[in-house]
Amino acid sequence: MNEIKYLDIKEFVDKGYLQEANRQFFHPLGLALAVSYNAKEGTYELAGIIDKRDSEIYYDLESSDLQRILTFNQKKQFIENEIKIHSEHREKKLGFTLEPIK
Repeated sequence: MNEIKYLDIKEFVDKGYLQEANRQFFHPLGLALAVSYNAKEGTYELAGIIDKRDSEIYYDLESSDLQRILTFNQKKQFIENEIKIHSEHREKKLGFTLEPIK
């Protein structure tokens, strides 16, 4: 039987999965998946879903410094590459990238 593997939340944040999940999916809906860091224990945990459906939620990169923008772009590029790799594999194995709902 296949054992379920879990991605470490720190890696989820550091690699850009959280950023892109929020930017591409949650933010357009007025939501954000939130992660909190416990400095005392050095651990990350899912904090919940921020609900800003009555207003707007976005990263405001236009007002950001160059280092923040560069970091965002690096994470975006990493995720785009991951999507390309996994899309090709899923297309070959399953016949689709995004699972259709029929």
